[in-house]
Amino acid sequence: MAKPLSDHDRRKQISVRGIAGLGDVVEIKKSFNRHLHFTLVKDRNVATPRDYYFALAHTVRDHLVGRWIRTQQYYYEKDPKRVYYLSLEFYMGRTLQNTMINLGLQNACDEAIYQLGLDLEELEEIEEDAGLGNGGLGRLAGKGSSFISVEEADDWLRYGNPWEKARPEYMLPVHFYGRVEHTEEGPKWVDTQVVLAMPYDTPVPGYKNNTVNTMRLWSAKAPNDFQLQKFNVGDYIQAVLDRNLAENISRVLYPNDNFFEGKELRLKQEYFVVAATLQDIIRRFKSSKFGCRDPVRTSYESFPDKVAIQLNDTHPALAIPELMRILVDVEKVSWEKAWEITSKTCAYTNHTVLPEALERWPVYMFEKLLPRHLEIIYEINHRHLDRIAALYPGDNERLRRMSLIEEGDPKRINMAHLCVVGSHAVNGVARIHSEIVKSTVFKDFHDVEPEKFQNKTNGITPRRWLLLCNPGLADIIAEKIGEEFMTDLFQLKKLLDYIDNEVFIRDVAKVKQENKQKLAAYLEKEYKVKINPESIFDIQVKRIHEYKRQLLNCLHIITYYNRIKKEPNKKFVPRTIMIGGKAAPGYHMAKMIIKLITSVAAVVNNDPVVGDRLKVIFLENYRVSLAEKVIPAADLSEQISTAGTEASGTGNMKFMLNGALTIGTMDGANVEMAEEAGEENLFIFGMRVDDVEAMDRKGYNAQEYYDRLPELRQVMDQIRTGFFSPQKPELFKDIVNMLMNHDRFKVFADYEAYISCQEKVNELYKNPKEWTKKVIRNIAASGKFSSDRTISEYAREIWGVEPSAVKIPPPNEPRD
Repeated sequence: MAKPLSDHDRRKQISVRGIAGLGDVVEIKKSFNRHLHFTLVKDRNVATPRDYYFALAHTVRDHLVGRWIRTQQYYYEKDPKRVYYLSLEFYMGRTLQNTMINLGLQNACDEAIYQLGLDLEELEEIEEDAGLGNGGLGRLAGKGSSFISVEEADDWLRYGNPWEKARPEYMLPVHFYGRVEHTEEGPKWVDTQVVLAMPYDTPVPGYKNNTVNTMRLWSAKAPNDFQLQKFNVGDYIQAVLDRNLAENISRVLYPNDNFFEGKELRLKQEYFVVAATLQDIIRRFKSSKFGCRDPVRTSYESFPDKVAIQLNDTHPALAIPELMRILVDVEKVSWEKAWEITSKTCAYTNHTVLPEALERWPVYMFEKLLPRHLEIIYEINHRHLDRIAALYPGDNERLRRMSLIEEGDPKRINMAHLCVVGSHAVNGVARIHSEIVKSTVFKDFHDVEPEKFQNKTNGITPRRWLLLCNPGLADIIAEKIGEEFMTDLFQLKKLLDYIDNEVFIRDVAKVKQENKQKLAAYLEKEYKVKINPESIFDIQVKRIHEYKRQLLNCLHIITYYNRIKKEPNKKFVPRTIMIGGKAAPGYHMAKMIIKLITSVAAVVNNDPVVGDRLKVIFLENYRVSLAEKVIPAADLSEQISTAGTEASGTGNMKFMLNGALTIGTMDGANVEMAEEAGEENLFIFGMRVDDVEAMDRKGYNAQEYYDRLPELRQVMDQIRTGFFSPQKPELFKDIVNMLMNHDRFKVFADYEAYISCQEKVNELYKNPKEWTKKVIRNIAASGKFSSDRTISEYAREIWGVEPSAVKIPPPNEPRD
């Protein structure tokens, strides 16, 4: 088979049609050499690959800075409404290639680096992924080891970060602890401990529109006079240690996804982000002139017209009481007016309906850490319950359900309730999820204010998830329908005109095969497992969680293995099954699931009877940069959560856009994907939400399935008796016990339907042309799942701003 084109050659091919403009190669070489000269330490004559990476990153960053400044000037001059997206996670991945693409510099850089005798792809691989997220929201690096998954600290900043700019001139104080004094002038929060918040700004460029927005992250610093009294009594060591304690606030991201861990440090982090950001927002609101810090506005009447705050899950929920505190205590606005301003400004996105994921903070923790905020929350709750009591006289049960404070030992604050009460809009992230939110978790609130509730189905950026990671596919699409699809993904519908075009069908299949060969080579190098590139690349990559049902996938692997062993001479469709994802360090079952996958892989991959008909790989340290390699090579995308548990998913969309077919339940965004592409173009199986609810009412009995299905019984017996763990036969007893006796996510109930759906996958794969036609239908139907559409909907329907196609003139052109 012909050697696939390198990405370098592929980019050259694309540039012919101008997807990435060629720019000034000479200028980039000059700039690169200048940066390399200044990057090298004086006593070092030889540059390392990392030096080359930094020189290139700084070269590209130079092109950002002028646009960044210009964007800020534009904002100050036009004084538009500003949208602030508050999140404790930003899962960014790498920045270099994304920036080159968005600035139209990729080909110029590629050519310049090539002429300098270097390889752009090799330099891109040096960049660390920005370790700022866990998964669905936005990770501690986890590896599947020979025994059980181990954590390694994800020290992604160890070599410095060329993309961020420290802004010490905007350092702000954040207060903790202390007590509240009620004076004639109003409440005062006194005797607090102060931690300083230092902003670090990262430029985020738009696609070829010269707009560069800002992601502002905050780092905790102890003030210089931090606990100075300890120096005076000679406790110098303790003072220094306490200083470290203050700076711990921004040292680590809690590595949980869809699970609430009520640690004081986490609450500190949440308030730290919110308090620093709100001071920043208010400073900017008051002084709208570029570079000016003098207040221009003194009235808060227009605040909701100039500021929108989106709360990404409940993690930044403290923005609501904090904005109230500033308005009422500091700015002396009346409670009623402050509440109107706050609720018109804030909006809340819900990301999960799993009860264990919802934040419920103990009141005693607030009492100690944020005493004034506790008073404000009590007051919000008091007024809220008065209103509900007036609407539903005598309905005490409803008051209990709707209260922001949950009685019990300890008493807790329900942060989701705070968000719903204090926001003017509440949204889920896929249509089915938004409906579940209205009918279950927030049903009582929806009864009172149905107009508050909306849906905003998630999206993915086609720049990173098509052009950057799959240039071959972007190329053949551009050849057929032009390049407008990069900013208007709905244009992909035009591909339906080529559904029967033999040349296009062949080209799509060829690109997929090249991507598979490239991934196979990578996996062989990393895992020393020989991969059959003709096999189905069957991939499930996401956080390891019981509700995502990696175990169901595992049961299929073992079933398929048993079938091959039973009839070794029969012709089987070959499969390479890859499962990847991280487990939270404290999540025992997730770690056991990883251990089971790696143990099954060890048996399957070393069985000579099986040969290349079945291979299993656990992808270690799954992260954005690995996803960019894996997703373009996938044939089958596993989206198999129990119906009603996955809020949306975005991996499902990335696979669809990159030409994989989906095997999945009717859950999250799968429902809308099936609607867009036609259900017959996905492999849909299993219980729907109604079926799951009916089973909950009737009772789920795993034993029934075990008794009735011989293949399932064989698989479970193998796991239980140590077939996959001969050294430790009891190793997987917790998994077996969970599946048999307390499986909330009903794995066995969908086993039979899943196995027979996988047989349909095999049947279709035997007919490459029909398979590829379904692939084209899926790609053509993925337009809805662009983040451009999602953000436009947020803008119009929640933030009250109109998306603009205005291009700011580049720095080398005069402004109007």
